[in-house]
Amino acid sequence: MVTLVPVSTTAPAPEFAEDGRITDREGEAMARAVLALFRRWNLNDAEACVLLGDMAPRTFARWKTGAIGRIGRDLKARLSNLLGIHKALRIVFVDSERGYGWVRRPNAAFGGRPALEVMLDGDLTDLMRVRRYLDSERG
Repeated sequence: MVTLVPVSTTAPAPEFAEDGRITDREGEAMARAVLALFRRWNLNDAEACVLLGDMAPRTFARWKTGAIGRIGRDLKARLSNLLGIHKALRIVFVDSERGYGWVRRPNAAFGGRPALEVMLDGDLTDLMRVRRYLDSERG
């Protein structure tokens, strides 16, 4: 027999954008996840700032303390692509450590350059290029 537990009527309702856009709350959650991902990729602050659209080092330092603040549309797109890359790597590699290391290994698909080097070219399209490649590899 299943026991039903009443849901509190005082709990805040989930925040969803009806038009499909990423909400500020979702953006903050994505930012926290990307910070954890950057630690797994062993990125330094300068590399992280480039991947986040040339974020100011002081802003990134605040992010690391948990003070995320407002996230604009471009940054939300960057976060989404970075998390898409992470998801694809987790699917492609059974061993998660190999997936985390993949971003620094040379790759024939990028002319022998590591994916991280491609992403550090700095444009949103560079992140998208790596994500599209991984999505095609995972099928």
